[in-house]
Order: sequence, then C-alpha cells, then structure tokens
Amino acid sequence: MTDHAEQYVAAIDQGTTSSRCIIFDREGAIVAVDRREHRQIVPQPGWVEHDAAEIWAKVRAVVAGALARAGLRADQISALGVTNQRATTVLWDRVTGKPVHNAIVRQDTRTAALCAELGGPDGQDRFRTRTGLPLAGCFSGPKAAWLLDRVPGLRARAERGEIAFGTVDSWLVWNLTGGTDGGRHVTDVTNAGRTLLMDLETLQWDPSLLSAMDVPKAVLPEIRSSAEVYGTAVGVLDGVPVAASLGDQQAALFGQACYDVGTAKNTYGTGSSLLLNTGDRPVASKHGLLTTVGYRIGGEAPVYCLEGSLATTDALVTREVVDAMQQDSGVRITTLKVDGGMTRNDLLMQHQADVLGVPVVRPRVSETTCLGAAYAAGLATGVWSDLDELAAHWQQDAEWTPAMEASARDREYRHWRRAVERSFGRIEDGDA
Repeated sequence: MTDHAEQYVAAIDQGTTSSRCIIFDREGAIVAVDRREHRQIVPQPGWVEHDAAEIWAKVRAVVAGALARAGLRADQISALGVTNQRATTVLWDRVTGKPVHNAIVRQDTRTAALCAELGGPDGQDRFRTRTGLPLAGCFSGPKAAWLLDRVPGLRARAERGEIAFGTVDSWLVWNLTGGTDGGRHVTDVTNAGRTLLMDLETLQWDPSLLSAMDVPKAVLPEIRSSAEVYGTAVGVLDGVPVAASLGDQQAALFGQACYDVGTAKNTYGTGSSLLLNTGDRPVASKHGLLTTVGYRIGGEAPVYCLEGSLATTDALVTREVVDAMQQDSGVRITTLKVDGGMTRNDLLMQHQADVLGVPVVRPRVSETTCLGAAYAAGLATGVWSDLDELAAHWQQDAEWTPAMEASARDREYRHWRRAVERSFGRIEDGDA
C-alpha cells in the first residue's frame, strides 16, 4: 500500500449516454476526469439499444485518459469502483466474450406486453412484496427474458451455461477482471435489486421469480456486497483491486454520506431521484414508492432506502414524494442533500427548503455518483477506515434553511394540490 498522501482511487461511471472515469485523491478531491460518449441505437420507435462492446472500448479509453490527465500510473491507484445506470441489460458469450445482442437500455419499451402478461390479475404489484418494485419493463429481468426468447438458439445456450447475463456493471467488472480469462461474473445488491429477480430480504436470486420470468439461474452473476474486492484488474489498470459496484442513485447516496437513518439525497437532472435511508430493514411502501437496497459494505447488514422518482424535474416542488416517504417509513427526513445541475440555482434551492420544511445542503464535490463508487472502493481496500471517516471528508458548499412559516407552507401546499385537482379532465381523449 502506498503512503496515505499518495493514495488515489478511480471510479468508472457508466451512464446512458457516456462513459466517464474520475480519479480522486485521499481527501475526496477530483484529480482528473475523462469522458467519451457512445452511440444511441434506435432500431424502431420505443426501442433503445447500446453496443456493449463499444461501451467497453469507451471505458478503456476514459480510464487511460484519466490516468494521462492526472499523470499517474496504474500502480498509484489503490482501488477502482464502478457505478452505472441500473437497468441496461447485457447478455454475452462466456467463451468468446462477445455480446449476443445489443444491450437493451432502461427506457426501451419492448417488454411492456410481456410485463402485462406476467402481471396477470395482480398487475404491477405481483412481485412487489418480494422485490420492492412494480412489475415494469424498465427493469432488467423482463429484458433478459425477452432476449432469451427472441434471439434464435439463445435460451438453449443459456440453459447450458454458455451465456452470461448482467446489468452493465456486471459486463464491465467481468471485462475489467480478465473477461474470458478468469473474469469475475458478479453484481452487487443495489444492481441485483433492480432486476425483479432478487428477494429483498435474502439478497439472493429468488427461484420463484426466476421461474415466473423463465430466466435460467445458469446465466446469473453472483450477488456480492457493494464494497469488497471482486477481483484484480488487467490491462490499463493492471493489478488494481476492483472493489466496489453500486447503481448510480445508490452511489450518489453513498457519495453524499447519507449513512444515518433519516438522511436523504435528491439528484436534480432531466428527472429527479430521491432516496431516503430507512435503516437495516426494508420498508414496504403504501404510496407507490420503490423499496430498494441503498448499499451493503462487505459482510455488514444491508442499508435500505425508499426511492421516489419524478420523470421530469419541473415537478420537484409538489412535496408528495417526501410526504409519502415519511408516512411509509415513520422516519422524518432530517436533511436533504442535493446534487445535479439545477442545484446551482440558489433561489430554487431556497424554495425547495421552504416547501419541504427541512434544510437543503449542496456538497462541495458535485460528482457525487463517482465519489460514492470511489468511497466504497477505498473503504473496501483500507484507503478509508470507516463511514465516520468518509462522512468527515464530505464537505458542504452551501445550505438553505426553511424561511417560510409552517402555516404558510401548508396553506400554499393546499392551494397547489387544489390547482392540480382542478386540472384533471381538462384534456379529453382526441383533443389536440
């Protein structure tokens, strides 16, 4: 292990439109960034695909680019973490290492009919108790089932163990750790929890879910924690421990140091994703929220979250998501940590604090998703000792405290809801 002052941790962030690598120093400051976009493939309306081989090539390029920008060698990197868009689905040949089809991306709609069929009389709630999720085509289990049935001969090959399945984290970790030459076929609990195939309580693949979706167990990666050494990298990062994997929203939660029950983060982008730390037991939602694993460190107990998503961030001040979280969990949000481009708008952040009635805090390091993956990898390899040390590294850039009287807040919220209710039915089917 190198001296503390010289330790660096790298994180790969595989998003929907690009691959990035960020290198952080031991203080959590950004040393170098490299980013490359990849193609969006649209075979027909509603279908969105990526070339997984292209993504792997872009990842290799951004890692090399970040090292060059930082002026560092691979042996100066103490650990590597991976974070990713959580639903993009890849199937590949274990022998050749080649994808058997383009990856199917989160927003792809081709599995809508399959999900409706699977739901039967229970509809979207059929698997919610075990998975914490509605039955919806955005998750990767139905995408895998669709590919197994539509690519000629693929199901038979999968049942023989010749095919590997994973969200894009699994694809990257497998390639990073050797690919066809001993690559580790793993995923972490946060990504496995978005497949509709993992039981939230056991944190293992559920045989009844696999049977219902007709996905053979032979294709599945091993479910591991979010912070442990999965294997050692080859290639440009030769010898570096690959030591963390988290879905992007959970990585942002971890990078925001939301380690205590009641802490929450919201990412303001094209859409918004709000996660609330609810502790070591999953909380079932009665208000349409998702129950998810926030993270798991090695052999420690998992930490669960409630997650609320808004398709468009312009709906961010409706307050319903926060109210639903608090009603479901009995946990009151103590602080809302925020990230994303819109947090640069101070007026908006003050309004958010006023509407929610809780402090809103923006971090000094805005790249919280990559930082979370780096934190988890460094924690697994001894760069950082524990969560308390990580929390001490987190630095506040700005804070907004509620300036609106509670009575005024509640009155304005009632007015908002009344306005929304009055809008119902204003547009009828067939209207332009």
